[in-house]
Amino acid sequence: MAPLDAQTVPLDPGAGGVLAAAGLRYRTVDIATSDFVPFIKAANRGFLGEEPNDEQIEGSRERLAGRRLTGIFDATSAEPATPIATVDSWVTDLSLPGRRTIPMWAISGVTVSPTHRRKGVARAMLEGELRAAAGAGIALAGLTVTEATIYGRFGFAPAVSAADWVIDTRRARWVGPAAPGRVHAVDRERLRSELASVHDRARLARPGDVPGWTGLWRRIAGLAPGNDDRKVRGVIYVDESGATRGAMAYTIGEEPADFTRHDLAIAMLVTESEDAYRSLWRFALEHDLVSTVRAPLRSVDEPLRWMIEDQRAATVTVSDHGWLRILDVPAVLTARAYSAPLSLALGITDDLGFAHGVWHLDVDDDGHGTAEPIDAVPDLTMTVRELGSVLLGGVRPATLRAAGRMQGSADAVTALDRSFASVDTPYLSIWY
Repeated sequence: MAPLDAQTVPLDPGAGGVLAAAGLRYRTVDIATSDFVPFIKAANRGFLGEEPNDEQIEGSRERLAGRRLTGIFDATSAEPATPIATVDSWVTDLSLPGRRTIPMWAISGVTVSPTHRRKGVARAMLEGELRAAAGAGIALAGLTVTEATIYGRFGFAPAVSAADWVIDTRRARWVGPAAPGRVHAVDRERLRSELASVHDRARLARPGDVPGWTGLWRRIAGLAPGNDDRKVRGVIYVDESGATRGAMAYTIGEEPADFTRHDLAIAMLVTESEDAYRSLWRFALEHDLVSTVRAPLRSVDEPLRWMIEDQRAATVTVSDHGWLRILDVPAVLTARAYSAPLSLALGITDDLGFAHGVWHLDVDDDGHGTAEPIDAVPDLTMTVRELGSVLLGGVRPATLRAAGRMQGSADAVTALDRSFASVDTPYLSIWY
């Protein structure tokens, strides 16, 4: 079945009414018209970016193709054609435990002009996105955030963490196994193609990951219009059969005081085999004249830790990354696979009403779950945020209970822990 086109989903009339009462207009922006130019300038301004040039604007058209662009306009402002708030959204697959997927309403580019802060604009816009998604039959929404304190009030919660690595290569010393196959340097155009292909094949094994898009791969490979970065280098891993199983985009910067010491910054390293993973990491750590390797946005459970002699040579910083917001409890809980049988009544509180209720979750011996509303006293109670956090298996229910974020018996939490555990570590490899 073809994915839903978000551009066909109408704007939420409730949000439109709230904004109209404040003297603001709420409408979509056609990417193919001149309306797009003030839209992307407003979005860039919202993220403290520079004024885009014509080539960068065309690159943004490519990056945002297929998305629903929404702007909020103030006719009394000095620039009435420029939105005072922006958001873009689209429907994409989210990987789930059991190497399954579910359609997700992805939200990005959320900005509100400083001139219109604290006037309810963001609330109307984001609640409108959620109602539009739910009305279109999408069971959950997701986003990555620049400000982590904003989105909890709308029912979003961190479900996937990411780790930033900084490695002192002089201390790390590779002790992992050697791998067959070869590492080859490639030009940036082939790098773009290989990153996209390997990522698409590998993402099902990473709960929380989403597909990339043309503009993303062009940017990572240093080919984005208006942002051509000739410093980007690329290598691929080719196995013994000649198939590409991994790709890495990176740049190298020189230490001003010592030309023999360079930083190697990994923009993306994606693999679909253990051999590819080992070979590309070894290539980075043993690169000539490199003293530091920096790798942001990695999994919180990197095998690399066990492939270097001195684990203290790596400084690892973990932070929240992928946030989820459940809109349809039965659809979401039925979509994923489970690790152990389960029969529990879950009481979910949702201030916006989408997930509110008591839901009976039943998981059979094969890991297939069904969920339905039930009139009963729940075994466990939580808000929709906690349910979103534990959905992918990256956050343990027992941890949330210990933090006072989930209420119920120890036995019920232990049963939920066992069932929701994921064989594959949740990992979101990109920003969106």
